[in-house]
Amino acid sequence: MSTLFITHPSGYAHDTGPGHPERPARLKAVEDALSGPRFDALVRRDAPRGSVWDIKRVHSDEHIRAVFDAVPEDGFNALDHDTVVSPGSGEAALFAVGGVCAAVDAVYAGEVDNAFCALRPPGHHAERDRTMGFCLFNTIAIAAFHALELVGVERVAVMDFDVHHGNGTQQAFWDHENLFYASTHQMPCFPGTGSERERGRFGNIANAPLPPGAGSEDFRDAFGFLRPALKDFAPDFLLISAGFDAHAADPLAMLNLHEDDFAWVTDELLAIAAASAKGRVVSTLEGGYDLEALGRGVAAHVAALMGA
Repeated sequence: MSTLFITHPSGYAHDTGPGHPERPARLKAVEDALSGPRFDALVRRDAPRGSVWDIKRVHSDEHIRAVFDAVPEDGFNALDHDTVVSPGSGEAALFAVGGVCAAVDAVYAGEVDNAFCALRPPGHHAERDRTMGFCLFNTIAIAAFHALELVGVERVAVMDFDVHHGNGTQQAFWDHENLFYASTHQMPCFPGTGSERERGRFGNIANAPLPPGAGSEDFRDAFGFLRPALKDFAPDFLLISAGFDAHAADPLAMLNLHEDDFAWVTDELLAIAAASAKGRVVSTLEGGYDLEALGRGVAAHVAALMGA
């Protein structure tokens, strides 16, 4: 299979300050992990710059204006207790939005079979009117609404295997019967959402929370709980919020997954996409804060996307 890899140097300019876990070195770890001969077949492109109009698919004018107004000319500005912006953050966010939308377009057009986007900042915690959890704009939700605008795409699903629940994506999808959100995540854990009782207006939300300390067997069982719902929804396009902070080495949570688990769930998702979505899959980076574990997890995920 042909796999597109989209990134952009602007991601390095989103500086979150000394000691912050969501740091530019994450992008370097991903690029290094995908630099060897195993990944020579990747189709590599820089992300195009997105626009405010793209962001408006999910976020209010007030939120968009507040985020860009908060970007400082120098130094740092904290938008909440853990979401920080610096002079390069606004541009990085626009290229992150543009990158995921371009990946959707490339897969839809048949230029490639699937895509992985390594872009910063991440997105799945950003709500309509609120930054949260290192996230400014919800890139995966923006990509989903963008996909719905394409001819023949009527149902879009997101699978989120980040260790933290994607509260922003769930909020964006809650009232839309043509959007489906599925998540495995640690609970209790930030942000505190994601119980099995949270089902969406149309039964279009499926959460499979995992207790601290859960490992591979628990994760695979949790995905087994989600699999029938994803299949029944029969998406025309499948998006992945690919967080690698459920790895046993990650410092921000307490799940015990390994690279084999990320490869396994990727294969499972590719099979679901093959059945109903013509194989159309776009994945984008969310969490993952131990640099070595992040690199290994991304390599396993992308190798599975490539069929390598």
